[in-house]
Amino acid sequence: MTENVQILDHPVIKHKISILRDINTGSNEFRSIIKEISIILAYEATKDLDLEEYEIQTPITKTTGYKISGKKLGIVPILRAGLGMVDGVLEVLPAAKIGHIGMYRDEETLMPVEYYSKLPNDVEKRDIIVVDPMLATGGSACDAIENLKKKGCKEIKLLSIIAAPEGIEKLREEHPDVKIIVAQLDDGLNENSYIVPGLGDAGDRLFGTK
Repeated sequence: MTENVQILDHPVIKHKISILRDINTGSNEFRSIIKEISIILAYEATKDLDLEEYEIQTPITKTTGYKISGKKLGIVPILRAGLGMVDGVLEVLPAAKIGHIGMYRDEETLMPVEYYSKLPNDVEKRDIIVVDPMLATGGSACDAIENLKKKGCKEIKLLSIIAAPEGIEKLREEHPDVKIIVAQLDDGLNENSYIVPGLGDAGDRLFGTK
């Protein structure tokens, strides 16, 4: 779509998202697949990290090795559904610190309301990866990112499993500097601002509260 929006187009992801969509998929399998897709998204989000060379000894000879250089990273899930993506991202970035931002949608206004924020003390020094399985209207993501910017964060990326065009457009308008990486772009939103075809309420399906 743009250089700051990446939609993954991969047969394995399409296969796994089809299982997520199925109303008969139970919470255990749902959580497992969310984690698997999050690992793939995390690899995509970190492919621009700087590397530092160093010498290593293999069983055969000496060679040049590489390690990630100078980047402090943070993972910030938008509660509660974003929690389902954290373990997957941590598989790729085990040293990252984790913050939490709690948002819920007002059922009358459909607007996001923040009820919790707990971030690392040095959050402003970290490259931040915000995770939320669903990017619908974009309201929660925009508010969470605004919260992070007020704390001094400058390098922010958003990872989502499924996005609606409306959510991507809102995020691009309000935070054009934020890179968006999503596994699947869906058709749009219905009259209740749910993604179509979507997969229902990700939080309920993750935690068995549907």
